[in-house]
Amino acid sequence: MYAFAADQPRTIINLEESIGKQVGRRKPPTNPLRVASDMNKLVNGLLSAAGHKLHQRGVFRFHTHEEADARKMKMISKKES
Repeated sequence: MYAFAADQPRTIINLEESIGKQVGRRKPPTNPLRVASDMNKLVNGLLSAAGHKLHQRGVFRFHTHEEADARKMKMISKKES
């Protein structure tokens, strides 16, 4: 037998109990593309209202780390203004 401390509770697991409880029910949307489109419009509206500008996407190649750091600082300062 194992010795348990008196101040620590013991976990009792009933192996015969079936685990099949369902809490709540979520129905998938009837038109998921419409939901995604509405969410996209909401996010774009919030970003434009806040004056937020997204960074340019793509792969940028630099010859030195200093060039990369200069561009990063330029992009950061561009977002803040």
